[in-house]
Amino acid sequence: MVIKFGTDGWRAIMADEFTFSGVRKVAAAIACHVNAHGGAQRGIVVGYDTRFLSDRFADAATAVLLSNGIRVLRTVRDTPTPVVAHAVRDTGAFGAIMITASHNPPEYNGIKFIPEYAGPASPEITAEIEGFLSDVEDAGVDCACDGTKARKEAPAAIGTPNSDLQPETFDPASPYLKHMQTLIDIAAIVRAGIPLFYDAMYATGRGYLEALFSNANLTALHTSRDPLFGGGMPEPKEEFLSELIARVVEAKGFGMATDGDADRFGIIDTNGAYITPNQLITLLLYYLVEYRGFKGAAARTVATTHLIDRIAALYDLPVRETPVGFKYIGECMRKEQVIIGGEESGGLSILGHLPEKDGILACALAAEMRAVVGKPLTTILEDLAQKVGPVYSRRIDLHLDNVRKNALIERIKTAPPANPAGLTVLDVKTIDGVKLILSRNSWVLMRPSGTEPLVRIYIESETPELLENLIQTMKDFAAK
Repeated sequence: MVIKFGTDGWRAIMADEFTFSGVRKVAAAIACHVNAHGGAQRGIVVGYDTRFLSDRFADAATAVLLSNGIRVLRTVRDTPTPVVAHAVRDTGAFGAIMITASHNPPEYNGIKFIPEYAGPASPEITAEIEGFLSDVEDAGVDCACDGTKARKEAPAAIGTPNSDLQPETFDPASPYLKHMQTLIDIAAIVRAGIPLFYDAMYATGRGYLEALFSNANLTALHTSRDPLFGGGMPEPKEEFLSELIARVVEAKGFGMATDGDADRFGIIDTNGAYITPNQLITLLLYYLVEYRGFKGAAARTVATTHLIDRIAALYDLPVRETPVGFKYIGECMRKEQVIIGGEESGGLSILGHLPEKDGILACALAAEMRAVVGKPLTTILEDLAQKVGPVYSRRIDLHLDNVRKNALIERIKTAPPANPAGLTVLDVKTIDGVKLILSRNSWVLMRPSGTEPLVRIYIESETPELLENLIQTMKDFAAK
């Protein structure tokens, strides 16, 4: 079995590919990385989500770290990824291992590494860990890591703790919530008295917004731990939030949701409208600058709405465009003062927080904006459209085998459509896939999936009719 360890670590179907043997192997490779950089005494935080056997997989990873002389700080319960990331910063740990498959279906699980800067692992770090994987023996074989390669002759074994070390259990919730209180105007939310609803989706986010908004009018849904996520998907998209939408509409309230590890968000407005990640990132940029006086840049991926650029232009703010993946947004946030960084798939963070996406933060900020501005988010969007013009966006996925996928990407690189939907091609960008910047505030991005036989096409334009024409044009181009 080949383990592909990337920025989001390794994810696979449990019992088929994701096994205790694989977890021990990845944990041993991470141990090699820790010891290579002298991080054993600072330690590694180990957290996990609500999936089947996640706590047991965390036990296995803990045992490997201890066997290699590495201090372990173990969370007392299942914990959101952003809370684990905050714990790295709060405790001064060298990093963290998080057992999670995030928003994937219940049969999946995963393991990822969070470095000392409390954000997604850089390509350089993941490449080093992948390199160590080839040196690490499978589970049950004696193996310790000296920082250069796994040593079969070493006395410590994968899964056999060092007798001198025991895991230190701790609760990362309180420091995280204390930090959140410095970012969110909770008093304004309480004063507004808006009925708030939060869907924890049977996952790790449960308890956090309830604690943060303990004095507000908040009702929490699906707060029990269920590895099957109520028979649904732990993904806060509109199609999985029907009960939340119904409760919000009935009470004329405001809805929030987080995914399996609470790093992604879903927002439901007073009228039951689902606020897309593109819309929320744009709204929060406007809110943080106009109402809270934030200064700095905005950061977005190539696949994220250019409405962000229009709002930034109102305030003469620079916009940083990155490849797809929050690791690139996080890198921007570590290097300069970024007001907000986000991606269309549902991740964001803000100035003063972590260089890691945080669904709890996104929900809390959205509730604050609703309370302070005193208008539904859809109304604020309409007001902004009057200032900067409307935007219509869509993503379509083309299921293609790898040969056709690669051929299509090569064709759009070398011979893109000259005038798609009658528009002029103003620029071509290739930082991630191929992006055509078009006239009339339009653009098209075509990029291959790195893990699936898919080509994703992102399209944005200024009218619904032009959007539909562009969609058809790109489908026709792909079908040639």
